[in-house]
Amino acid sequence: MKSEIKNNILYFDGCDTVELAKKYGTPLYVMSETAIVEKCREIRDAFLNKHERTRAAYAGKAFLTLSMCKIIEREGLCMDVVSGGELYTAIKANFPPEKIELNGNNKSIEELELAIGYNIGRIIVDGLDELEIIESICKGKGTKTSILYRITPGVKSDSHDYIVTGKKDSKFGIPLDDEVIFPAIERAINSPYVNFMGFHFHVGSQLHNNDSHLKALETALKLIKDTIDKYNYVTPELNIGGGFGIKYTDEDDKKSYAYFLDPMMEKIDEFSKEQNIKRPEIVIEPGRSIVGEAGITLYTIGTIKDIKGIRKYVSVDGGMTDNIRPALYQAKYESIIANKAGMPNTDMVTISGKCCESGDILIKDANLASAERGDILAVFSTGAYGHSMASNYNKNPIPATLLVKDGKSEIIVKRQTYDHMIANEVIPESLI
Repeated sequence: MKSEIKNNILYFDGCDTVELAKKYGTPLYVMSETAIVEKCREIRDAFLNKHERTRAAYAGKAFLTLSMCKIIEREGLCMDVVSGGELYTAIKANFPPEKIELNGNNKSIEELELAIGYNIGRIIVDGLDELEIIESICKGKGTKTSILYRITPGVKSDSHDYIVTGKKDSKFGIPLDDEVIFPAIERAINSPYVNFMGFHFHVGSQLHNNDSHLKALETALKLIKDTIDKYNYVTPELNIGGGFGIKYTDEDDKKSYAYFLDPMMEKIDEFSKEQNIKRPEIVIEPGRSIVGEAGITLYTIGTIKDIKGIRKYVSVDGGMTDNIRPALYQAKYESIIANKAGMPNTDMVTISGKCCESGDILIKDANLASAERGDILAVFSTGAYGHSMASNYNKNPIPATLLVKDGKSEIIVKRQTYDHMIANEVIPESLI
């Protein structure tokens, strides 16, 4: 985190957060460009520069804006998108299409047409019927596209069930039953419309242990060997996903990129030598780990309710509309009163949002300085899945997003107005 305390005020990447709240209003997402760049460079040091023929595709679902696309391009990473909207955002930012890969378990025909029309670098095929659609589109356009198969490796990860994606009972990936996967591989190898590059897996999100990655890798390597043995075909690429955990609270045992990647690369190198093949090009998909700790959210404290002997509620002017994760899967965060940052934490409180939902609780049992109406609350590590999962529930506008660096701030997403929020609504003549 790029935060420090000076004169009881929280600073973030050199910016006075209280002044940011005063200037731009709250709720407010604040992203540190310095922190994002440092993570990109960590990836280069631990992976891209350390191993030949490697790529890192930033998982845009974590946080994707036009400005973020520019940063990722400048830092030399590729882009992983999971929808037509994310793909459109990357293209509008002039992100190189050959450096884009499209994921997703239920891509529409329109999304696949968009991807193939833009001639993006990879499509990660997630279902058997998807290949048929891709072949039909490519045939109509007289073109060919590169694909990987996303497989379901059948491993259980130590994370919340909603963000575990590699177990056999999953909506993601192609199951590895022989009668399912091998006909699909054979068809892709023989198809005149696709370049079959290999396999992709993703075991889950916010992981602090590499066991599931290593088990999934064993499964993928066996599949590569089986493909060689059955079809005399060496897949040139393997995408090993992401899911590298970050620090939300002191309970999180955050690991380095090398902790995950070094043992996997060692296994891949050993396998390639045993099989006497050229080591596949290896791709990773970090998302949260790049932007999670690079963001904070600023709120203004409003109503405070002290229920004697039970709980003190400190309400803020945002909540589940700008951060659904606590309500969705009990995600935990740490916070501080930005204008009392150097003062002792004397109160145990529950920070609640303003939505008309009992479940709109941002942090239970938060240790804070004594809060008053008008104080500015900063919640840490909200850079991933805050803005990208924001909603207009209760007709609350989506907050602005700032990019800060070395004491300077710039708006990269304007605050949604009430007029913006209802811009697509119409009253039919029958109601007038």
